[in-house]
Amino acid sequence: MARIEIQVDDRGAMRGLDELIRRGGDLSGPLAMIGEKIADSTMDRFGTSRGPDGQAWAPNSHLVIRQLLERKPGAFSRRTGGLTEKGKSFVAGKKPLVGETRSLSTTIRYQLLGRDAVVIGSSMIYAGTHQFGARKGAFGKTRRGAHIPWGNIPARPFLGISEQDRGTIIDVINDYLTGSNY
Repeated sequence: MARIEIQVDDRGAMRGLDELIRRGGDLSGPLAMIGEKIADSTMDRFGTSRGPDGQAWAPNSHLVIRQLLERKPGAFSRRTGGLTEKGKSFVAGKKPLVGETRSLSTTIRYQLLGRDAVVIGSSMIYAGTHQFGARKGAFGKTRRGAHIPWGNIPARPFLGISEQDRGTIIDVINDYLTGSNY
């Protein structure tokens, strides 16, 4: 799994986690539940095109839309060269970070690291680029001299903890500490 580390700085959640650590033992049960819930929440962000902070992701550039349309059969009218209804529908429904294969949005997983840590991420090699963004040419050039990436990619944070996620984490911790669901 590609590793992107995001620190959670939330006093309520941290107090609960500190209590879990103080009690010791195997925390894999509540951490697995937290991992599953946060992974699901992260995947849901691709439907809303919003980061964990609630900010909308930058839209796709007109160049990206044009490239995608050129690969879409029936997107342009042979007679006028303009967009067909199929092309217009495609553009209207195209969300940032959601490609044809939906690979990034469907590969969000959690992994337990021992009995006291959980990580959430994606195995897609480009996950970090989309999370943090990249400047044109940040990864060098191709053999033919083209920049990698060929243009600037804005950051579109999909990993992280939302306000709702914080509440979920605290609820899981409270359930564990009180013996509910365990």
